[in-house]
Order: sequence, then structure tokens, then C-alpha cells
Amino acid sequence: MSTENASAAKKVGFLGLGHMGGPMAANLVKAGYEVLAFDPVPAAQEQARRDGATVVDTASWAAAEADIVITMLPIGRIVLDVYADALAAAKPGTLFIDCSTIDVADAKEAAERAAAAGHRAVDAPVSGGVAGATAGTLTFMVGGAAADFADALPLLDVMGGKVVHCGGAGVGQAAKICNNMILGISMIGLSEAFVLGEKLGLSHEKFFDVVSTASGQSWALTSYCPVPGPVPTSPANNDYQPGFATGLMHKDLGLAANALQANGVDGQIGLLAAEIYNRFNQDEAGKDFSAIVTDIRKRSGGENA
Repeated sequence: MSTENASAAKKVGFLGLGHMGGPMAANLVKAGYEVLAFDPVPAAQEQARRDGATVVDTASWAAAEADIVITMLPIGRIVLDVYADALAAAKPGTLFIDCSTIDVADAKEAAERAAAAGHRAVDAPVSGGVAGATAGTLTFMVGGAAADFADALPLLDVMGGKVVHCGGAGVGQAAKICNNMILGISMIGLSEAFVLGEKLGLSHEKFFDVVSTASGQSWALTSYCPVPGPVPTSPANNDYQPGFATGLMHKDLGLAANALQANGVDGQIGLLAAEIYNRFNQDEAGKDFSAIVTDIRKRSGGENA
């Protein structure tokens, strides 16, 4: 089914209009979908209206009228709470697409609850941050049945630049947790290297010039450089205003740590990264996660030590 035909045939309920969900819903409106949007925050409601969505008063209202329901919510408990209302209200066979980042066990439970209520479900967490949500270039990691993935694909293609069917229920969340564990570890290592370079008299610009085309190259460096200058669009050039907040990285690394321990994986670096971001999150939850470089610098006797 083409995106044009899908948008003509489908009414979408979108539950959760925060920094990520709001732009994602807006892109569906731009593509021609009728979007019934719900969020309890008045500012999010008003932005959704400006973006052309129809704002409704409850999650169950949106679910009752929609062919497909998308959720973008902070934690698994909230996803399950919202599903309790939305599943009961939805028409039989409604497809639920959860784009939140939650525990694999919660994702599987959400899918089981949907099936028990006579509906279909996929987990489809995202990577790409607010910039990707706004530009419609997110990467979706999807878990669920092949037929349900196929029905979700036209919408995911509107909101994303890459969509990967990773496997059955919960496997999309597994991919997201593993991906963000890599990202958190990478950012810590990169930040330590920048601070060490400072101590050794190496400028940020020269370090970037070398490493961006050498064996130490990473997405964390070339797209999200943790120091101001080399990558003008990185949060470091905007006082670390979040594209991906420390609080979210703390949450994701906590999910990864739980998964490592529950599955008997000797994930020493993953567990240490979770500890480091847990400490940093105590005071800097609202900063971008790349601001970890400032904490490393401070603890190394540098600026603001």
C-alpha cells in the first residue's frame, strides 16, 4: 500500500505528544493522515492543534475512533496504564504501535494484552532524537508479527528514514536497548578522550580532524560531538540543551543494565556506563547526555572543578 493510499484509508490515534511524539504526529498530518491526538499537557495539546491534529480529551476517545493507535510515552508502566483504557475502547483488530522505549518484558506484556483484547500490536522504538522526529528521519526498530509490521510500515515510513523488522514481540525494544547501550558507552569514552587530549595539549579541532577519519570515528563524534566547535549542530554548541536528555539516557542504560543482569551477560562496561549516567543524572537530568564531558572534566580537576 502506498503512503498516499494509506493516508486516505487510515485514521490514526496518537497518544503522547512530547518532544518526540509531537513532531511525529505532525509529520503524519503533513502526509495526509487524520490524526486524533491526546496528551494531558496543555502546551502539547496546543502545539498539536497548530500542527493540524484533532485534539481529543482522552486516550480512549482517540482509540475508539482510530484504525491505528500510536503511543509515545515515557515508561512501561504508563504504556500499560494507557493500554488498559485504549484497548477496551478500540474497534476489534485495531493495530497498536508503541514507539516508546520500555523494558522488553513490558513490551511483551503490552503485546499480550493487545492480543487478548482482540487487537494487534508491534513495538517500534526509535533512534534519532528530536531532530530526527522533526525531520521524519528516525530509525524504527520493530518487533511483532510480519503481517502487523507490514500494516504499520506506511506510517513508520512517513515518520522515519529507516525501518527494520527485528523479530517478534519485544525484539524491537531489545534492539533499541542494545543500540543505546553502545551510544552511552561511546559518549563516555569519547568524552574521556577529549578531556585527556585537553590535558595533553591537543585542541578539540585537531583531535576531531584526526579521529573523524581514523579508527576512533563514531556517530557520537561526527554527529553529536560533546565539545563546542567541530560539529555546529551538536548540543554542545547550545549549552547542552537536550536533543536526547541525560534523564533519557539514564533510563535506557538502566533498562540495558537490567537486561544484562537478567540474562546473565558479563556486561561490565554497560553496567559501569549505567552507574556513570546514574550519578550524572542526579544533577543534570535536563541537560543533553553529551554534557557528560563536563562532569568528566570537572572530576579531572579541570574547568569548574
